[in-house]
This record gives sequence, C-alpha cells and structure tokens, in this order.
Amino acid sequence: MDYSELTFVCVGEEGWQRDLFINDLAALGFDTFEDTALGFKAYIASASLDLVAVENLLLTLPENFHVSYSRQEISPRNWNAVWESNFEPIIIDKRCYVRATFHEPEPDFEYEVIIDPKMAFGTGHHQTTSLMMEYLLESSVAGKRVLDMGCGTGILAILAAKIGAERVVAIDYDPVCYESVKENVELNQVSVIEVLCGSKEVIPHEPYDLILANINRNILLDQLEVYSAVLKPHGQLFLSGFYDGDDLNQLAEAANKLNIIFSEKKVKDNWVAAKFEQNHKRKNIICASIL
Repeated sequence: MDYSELTFVCVGEEGWQRDLFINDLAALGFDTFEDTALGFKAYIASASLDLVAVENLLLTLPENFHVSYSRQEISPRNWNAVWESNFEPIIIDKRCYVRATFHEPEPDFEYEVIIDPKMAFGTGHHQTTSLMMEYLLESSVAGKRVLDMGCGTGILAILAAKIGAERVVAIDYDPVCYESVKENVELNQVSVIEVLCGSKEVIPHEPYDLILANINRNILLDQLEVYSAVLKPHGQLFLSGFYDGDDLNQLAEAANKLNIIFSEKKVKDNWVAAKFEQNHKRKNIICASIL
C-alpha cells in the first residue's frame, strides 16, 4: 500500500491545540504520527488522502496557531519499527502495567495489558485513554456486560475483561483496528471479548451494564441515542475523546434529554473523561428502530 507523508510545521500552538489538530487529522484517516523538532509528521494511505479536507481543517485553527505542511509519497515502511521506537510502557493508577510484546513483563502489578498497536490508536499514552482506564480501575466491573465503542487497540476492552467483566463487545469501524484488537485479545488470553467491525449499526441488541466510548464529540453526540437504548437502568456510561468546557456541556445536555445524567469528570491537560448514569427505570427492550 502506498502512503503519503505530510510534514506539519506548527508555530505558536499550545500542547492541547496540537493534540486536537492531530485528533481531527485522525478523523480524516491519518493513522500514524511522529513528533519532529518543529511539529509532527502524519501518515495516511495515499488512496484515502483528501487534501481539500486537510486545507479546510487548517482554516478552522485558532489565530495563534499557525500550521504549514509539505507532502511526499513514501515507500512501504516497517510500521512496527516506527511504533517500537515511540511506544514506552506506562503505569495506570499504580495498578495496571501497559506494555508491548518487546517489553519485559512486570509481575508486581495487579494487572498487565499487552498491546501491539501497529497502526491502531489506543496505547494508553493519550490522556483520554489513561483517564478511561483510571475510571475502569475504580469501578465495579466484575460480572458485568461491557460495550467498548471506538475500541482502537482494544486496551479498554482488555482491561475490563481482566478486572472481571462477564462479557465485552469491542467495536471499531477501522479494519486496521479490528484486526489489531483480535491480535491483542489473543496476546492477553481473554476469552470474553467479542470483536466487531463497524459503528453503531453493529451493536448487538442486548443490554449493557457499562458502555465505554472514547471517540470524539461529534460521533458521541450522534451515537448517544443508541447508547441509551442498550444501557441498562442505572447502567453507567464513560465518555472521552473531547475537551472540558463546551464539548462536555454539549454532551451532558444531549445525554440529559435521554435521561442519562452526568455525575463527574476527570481532566488531564484539558482533555476530559466523564461519567454518566442511566437515570430512569425501564424495561430492557432494545429499540431496533434506533439501531
């Protein structure tokens, strides 16, 4: 597969602005990023590159954030080697050790999650992923049914399984992520995870005690109604992939209309993970018309 490399030079930005820009590029199909001295490089399959969409995205950047870029076609690369050079083990809440296969095990930790990310997102390094993992570690997950939307590498689904979930459904629309999750499930020897490729339309028609969705604000707003249809009464919903402030306010307002009530949040570098709870009693009937 031929790839395009876009080298972005960033001037005047704050860290969170670059993170948001990279998040938006990922939504356009860019699947690998490398930091540089002046900005970063972003990679995308040449057949998926839409330069008009990139230019339109640049027009939305804040006035103080100046970005220019250059493009070149590149030969096939060893993407695993790229990941290995950038992926260091991390520790979540002093309880969970996240590593790749090329790192040594650390048996002293309560939980160990092995992730070979390839070109999929979700290694635990990003603020949103680590915040969601913190919420999982604080929650009573044993014996519960969990849905992980936009699962990336499957890191949240795998952690949920390791802390005792009865069943986990992990869904991502990206075929690269889908294959990555299946491989990571095998690496971690967790048998309770079902991996599906698609979006809200492939969610199994069954009730869940806990829904995890680390995506972005617009997709979350679009999918909230479906989450409400499959979330058990008094079930919990953990959302991330957006910023504190207006993003969270919009999501909380939309969720409230569905009787899903915002209860608390965690914030790191202006990224936020938020906890919600289904507030009303109802029968566990899946609304097929919504799906």
